[in-house]
Amino acid sequence: MKILVVGSGGREHTIVWKIAQSPKVEKIYCAPGNGGIKNLAECIDINAMDIPAMVEFAKANKIDMVMVAPDDPLAAGMVDAMEEAGIRAFGPQKAAAFIEASKAFSKDLMKKYNIPTADYEVFNKIEEAIDYISTCKIPVVVKADGLALGKGVIICENRQQAIDAVNSIMKDKAFGDAGNKVVIEEFIYGPEVSVLAFTDGKTVVPMVSSQDHKRALDNDKGLNTGGMGTFSPSRIYTKELADYCMENIYIPTIEAMKKENRKFKGVIYFGLMITEEGPKVLEYNARFGDPETQVVLPRLETDLVEIFEAIIDERLSDLEIKWSDNAAVCVVMASGGYPQSYNKGYEITGIEEAEKNADIVVFHAGTKKEEEKFLTAGGRVLGVTALGKDLDDAIKKSYEGVSKIYFTDAHYRRDIGVK
Repeated sequence: MKILVVGSGGREHTIVWKIAQSPKVEKIYCAPGNGGIKNLAECIDINAMDIPAMVEFAKANKIDMVMVAPDDPLAAGMVDAMEEAGIRAFGPQKAAAFIEASKAFSKDLMKKYNIPTADYEVFNKIEEAIDYISTCKIPVVVKADGLALGKGVIICENRQQAIDAVNSIMKDKAFGDAGNKVVIEEFIYGPEVSVLAFTDGKTVVPMVSSQDHKRALDNDKGLNTGGMGTFSPSRIYTKELADYCMENIYIPTIEAMKKENRKFKGVIYFGLMITEEGPKVLEYNARFGDPETQVVLPRLETDLVEIFEAIIDERLSDLEIKWSDNAAVCVVMASGGYPQSYNKGYEITGIEEAEKNADIVVFHAGTKKEEEKFLTAGGRVLGVTALGKDLDDAIKKSYEGVSKIYFTDAHYRRDIGVK
């Protein structure tokens, strides 16, 4: 098979790495790809949002399957366009990807179908949002309605911060058109767990659990980021919690989407908060999470391409999906200054040294390759993933890998996976 993966980050590198292990695959393309992906696939210089060019490339190169990984092209309808051109594509269609593209839609869906989530209100006028803030419970969470690279969520400790957040999102357009509406949400307490699931619109198969560290600095301080590291399995996600979520969240969500004529086929991400009242949904994503993918897929034993094919053909119930019983930890090495301003173009050394340990894989998120050298090319640069017999073992190995890698102003948290 010839497979095209759309995207350019650490998630896409992990997906390409896993696809490359399938005996079904003879050639992998990635558009646009990155420096690390170049070692496994032919990188094609097509912007991930250029749907016509992507369709033309797939047709011209007789691609057997297109795997659309990022949120933006899914929300824009790339899977629909591929299918209309007669090309098999993995990922939800535009109507289903709306569960991530609009937080207001997803919250309304949960309310309608009694899926546990935080209380909320939706506003498309600044004045009404600010009026609501004058009386709502504090702290409160202000969210841009649309896609904002994982950064459109602001936790506000007081009313002034909440007013500033609304003005930033709706008036100053800090996240562009994603801020045409805001969701103002009750702040709920508890540890977070990420659960990705495969679904063909009928059957739901959760993957192994993980937990993500969103804040830029140790001890969950600093600004929210796209994710500074992750570990799998979660330390708190018990079988009882998994059973509850399956019955009250996972299956009801897929059934709700079907009832709304938005059948969801692909990977759905459940961001969960484990509150004193039980698990509640913080957010949905319509694709593999980043960096959760970097710890979940290394634990997958079943051929990923076989899973993709079963989902496309709506026969997921026929497949037994197996996972290893080990643990995985990913420490993100970021550019100094991320998630705000940072410099690019610094040489990265030590990746080969880190990967001499067979339990370590370095996934590239923001790199480019020039004359056999890797250079920094983004905010999150690398994800250093290690497998271990348990979490403590995997943490130790991951940081051993990090210690061997160097680039100017490298920044990473030192408490990933720690209890």
